[in-house]
Amino acid sequence: MNMRLGLMMLAALLGFSGVAMAEEVAAAPVPDKGDTTWMMVSTILVILMTIPGLALFYGGLVRVKNMLSVLTQVFAIFCLIAVLWVVYGYSLAFGDAGGSLDAFIGGFGKMFLAGITPDSTAATFTDGVVIPEFVFVAFQMTFAAITCGLIVGGFAERIKFSTLLVFSALWFTFSYLPIAHMVWAGGGFLFEMGALDFAGGTVVHINSGIAALVGALIVGKRVGFGRDSMAPHSLVMTMIGGCLLWVGWFGFNAGSNLEATGLTTLALLNTILATAAAALAWMFTEWMLNGKASMLGVVSGAVAGLVAVTPAAGLAGPMGALLLGAVAGVVCLWGVTGLKHKLGYDDSLDVFGIHGLGGILGAIGTGVVAAPSLGGMGAEDYSIGSQVVTQAIAVGIAILWSGSVSAALFFILKATMGLRVSQEEEREGLDTISHGERAYTM
Repeated sequence: MNMRLGLMMLAALLGFSGVAMAEEVAAAPVPDKGDTTWMMVSTILVILMTIPGLALFYGGLVRVKNMLSVLTQVFAIFCLIAVLWVVYGYSLAFGDAGGSLDAFIGGFGKMFLAGITPDSTAATFTDGVVIPEFVFVAFQMTFAAITCGLIVGGFAERIKFSTLLVFSALWFTFSYLPIAHMVWAGGGFLFEMGALDFAGGTVVHINSGIAALVGALIVGKRVGFGRDSMAPHSLVMTMIGGCLLWVGWFGFNAGSNLEATGLTTLALLNTILATAAAALAWMFTEWMLNGKASMLGVVSGAVAGLVAVTPAAGLAGPMGALLLGAVAGVVCLWGVTGLKHKLGYDDSLDVFGIHGLGGILGAIGTGVVAAPSLGGMGAEDYSIGSQVVTQAIAVGIAILWSGSVSAALFFILKATMGLRVSQEEEREGLDTISHGERAYTM
């Protein structure tokens, strides 16, 4: 009898221990293969939107003698930032600095990806759902790379290649990484403030747009600007690049949900709707003003819509995305025509007019279209007024930070390495001067 009772107690004890062990195992979430696959696809899509997407989009917009230089610049910057990202960029953007400093920058604990293995995981926006940390590292790497690549368009056709590479490395370190940490990392200043940036309105577009504008002003105008023809040499290339940008942007926006869920599909749909609305708004406005609807205008409008919807992609309802895109098409058209001509700066490929203004509009507009009363995904107690104020503060900080860092770097490099090639070299073209090659042979 006592032996029987003892066996029953032992069985109960073993059963309890088994449940406890099972609960302990269950407490460690395992990445879902579908989420992991989606994030790998999204990473590849963002690479596609950079090389060759952005490279071809920019390359078609410059003169034939500078086509190859722009392709080389974007490609080389992508490679440079990819290496710097795993050396220290990921650690500073998403690591933990400890103390009050963590509000502005991460720490060095994950330099050279220390401690990260194939079994390491990164959290998503859903409790208990994770993805492999390696795919998160790679995905975020592509964001850093394209942001630095975007800046090239502000001073294309006259920048020294060596200076550009040094600037890109320094700007990545002192502008991109702090803003990415403040906006996206837990404990970051703007993250804790409640600023909304689903896929990079402040981190990518305002950050790069302001840097491009500052660069255009400090580097100076191209030789013959306002006098010589500087028309794009291949709008076909620009069209191809624009289409690759749009396709790649699905990884950019929908991938930023970090999972394959219903919210991911919303971000995907919004990336179609805002882009289409902006392209049409730009086209019809240009048609009305100039009597013709240009292909360059339609593609530029599409990029403006992509930029504007980026911070709101998973936060706006479909109708909000349509509205945001339509407004962006008109505002960015004004930015690259009226504002640019009025102020007289030479932003070669309209980085500020599209990415800067579009990013500002999208970031602030996110505070409106995320409201549940307008079909957005905001919290039940959402306040449009207070959120717009928060968004405006985030925009202001991004402008001041990027502008200050960019100006300091350009002035330092101007005094040391020099910023631009000589007038004679600029007239000949950067393809042969900087790279000893030509994009086309006759």
